Amino acid sequence: MATTTAISDAEILAEMIAAHRPEPVPEVARLIVGLRFTEAQNARMRELAERNNRGLLTESEQAEMESYRRAGNFLALLQAKARLSLKGQQARAG
Repeated sequence: MATTTAISDAEILAEMIAAHRPEPVPEVARLIVGLRFTEAQNARMRELAERNNRGLLTESEQAEMESYRRAGNFLALLQAKARLSLKGQQARAG
């Protein structure tokens, strides 16, 4: 019997990002590295985390928290790719 494993959003996006060539130009890579959630978004994520820790999240808040998690994972993947690109460009120039 074959075993199947669910693939996560992060794994799908990691493969998609890793397969993309060429690497981003330095200006784009620096822009990606600088991307951050807004203070309002950070506050909302803290609020959701606190409510989750107390077991008080509604179904829609659970979905919202999951959306923030997926967006954060996607951003982390993009930033890792951008940092590697910048590091490689510095090594080639240096």
